[in-house]
Amino acid sequence: MMLHATHSRVRMSLLITLDKINIAYGLNPLLHDANLQIKSAERICLIGRNGAGKSTLMKIIEGTVKPDSGNIWRKPHLKISRLTQELPEQNNLSVYEYVASGVEAIGQLLADYHTLTNQVAHNHQAEDIKKLSHIQDLIETHQAWSFDNTIQQILTRLELNPDHLINELSGGWQRRAALAKALVSSPELLLLDEPTNHLDISAIQWLEDQLLNLNIGLLFITHDRALLQRLATRIIELDRGNLSSWSCSYQEYLIRKEELANAEQKHHADFDKKLAEEERWIRQGVKARRTRNEGRVRALEALRQVHAQRIEKQKNPDFKINQGDESGQLVIEAKNISQEYDHKKIIHNFSTRIMRGDKIGLIGPNGSGKTTLLNILTGQLTPQQGEMTLGTKLQIAYFDQLRSALEPNKTVAENVAEGRTAIEINGQTKHIISYLNDFLFTAQRAMTPVKALSGGECNRLLLARLFSQPANLLILDEPTNDLDIETLELLEDLLTHYQGTLLIVSHDRAFLDNVVTSTFIFENDGNIQEYVGGYQDYLSQRKAYSQQIISKSQAGENKTTTTRIKLSYKEQNELAELPGRIEKLEKEHLELQEQISQPEFYKQAGEKITASLSKVKEIEDALSIAYARWDELDNKK
Repeated sequence: MMLHATHSRVRMSLLITLDKINIAYGLNPLLHDANLQIKSAERICLIGRNGAGKSTLMKIIEGTVKPDSGNIWRKPHLKISRLTQELPEQNNLSVYEYVASGVEAIGQLLADYHTLTNQVAHNHQAEDIKKLSHIQDLIETHQAWSFDNTIQQILTRLELNPDHLINELSGGWQRRAALAKALVSSPELLLLDEPTNHLDISAIQWLEDQLLNLNIGLLFITHDRALLQRLATRIIELDRGNLSSWSCSYQEYLIRKEELANAEQKHHADFDKKLAEEERWIRQGVKARRTRNEGRVRALEALRQVHAQRIEKQKNPDFKINQGDESGQLVIEAKNISQEYDHKKIIHNFSTRIMRGDKIGLIGPNGSGKTTLLNILTGQLTPQQGEMTLGTKLQIAYFDQLRSALEPNKTVAENVAEGRTAIEINGQTKHIISYLNDFLFTAQRAMTPVKALSGGECNRLLLARLFSQPANLLILDEPTNDLDIETLELLEDLLTHYQGTLLIVSHDRAFLDNVVTSTFIFENDGNIQEYVGGYQDYLSQRKAYSQQIISKSQAGENKTTTTRIKLSYKEQNELAELPGRIEKLEKEHLELQEQISQPEFYKQAGEKITASLSKVKEIEDALSIAYARWDELDNKK
């Protein structure tokens, strides 16, 4: 069966060969004399910027798009399956029917059998029983029961209910169904276009484990660097129409790629210097024309042609966050909040205190309540139980994964400008077209309706809209979907240096590790646990805690494995830092008090006197909070 792990040594046979493939849309080539071979048991990651042509290359391999020129050889009767970026079309098929359609005619027989079985169980109609018997005979004739077993196993492992309707599922569950459909046909070559979009971390890890054990040809596009690092045996990069192959890890690829980029930059600089010298020579006037070397003239013409054909590397976005005024020290405080829907606990007795500058990741399965918690923490939803306190001077900006803030019939510029002709970012004014160019939208693209944009463009537009608003509290709900790796790394760097407060929902493990300072982990029955650091830190702390429980149990202590330490890991870290923070505040308070006690202090301008007195009050309030927090944590030990 397809999903079973196999440890036998597999001979890698050639599945497909692409030879000098060319395709272009408009003037820009997506593929130029591209060559590629894929063998069985290879796991190849295809990377490149948004719009580089990665999905087009997959469609050429699949056979749904024909190249302008070049040759393609496929293994005879090669079975290919592809998972696209798009979610399944909205229809009334059940999950079983939709997934079974991945095995064509046999799948239809199994889907009909599944539907009739449910009908007979409810109404016992003689006509339905007769049809069911006939379909059973056909299934046995085609020896199709094994396919039913495969379908049932995949549905079980992806936790899909076969009787749910596709159009009633959330985006994450529709993505799981599409993945199941791609897997059931037992392909020799599996093409996956952003397979982790809309999947939660547990589903992503399940997918990694299954793909590692498949022993088939695999070509996948992903922005998930953790999946890329664990899965890929080879990296293929599509850059300005050219395909290059890298038989190394992702980390090694980054090193080699930087070396290559530096070499290319030096080559272009030397070339441009030579071209400039020849252009100066050709323009020297009468004397130069009299002694003109015709060979040198022809060489100059050749240099001009080479320069004209050069395709410059796409520039990186120039993101800047519009920093709002500084918020109060306390941003959000929640005390014993609880929320449930349809008698299901979403949040149970959760308390937290979020301070200015905290960067917090929210991790949990789809539907676990992450968005609900965000709405409660930002004051958009009142909790059924508990108390919520929002800090002062908050300016909140929200990135919505559903893109509901975008108006599809309006242009890119209209969605960001909202009637303005210019955007002010951190005191600098930019024309709306110039501002959008920083997010890689040309003047022409800025006038395009949003409904015509790709997924990656929509996410960049959301970021442009988000960063145009002054904010000191950013709420990011799945900001990484559809972004290429270069853009994702730039966003990471920007958020790492952001001075405000962040709340981030993400299933991208590397992104969380690189950005957040602590995580809220959604567990069963609405329990939310807080850990210091990113996803890998959470795993390490959970492992250490489990070992601590086992050690205590083995030592004969009368504690069960469900006993929890009284202080969370974040609280332990906070308690260790409090003495230093209090000492710093006390020193600053003493220095200000000494200044205020001097007669010269009150000879200053009124604004300075007011500012210093306000600062004293702010420090006293911070000290009061710190002392109270120290007592609270110390008593919990």
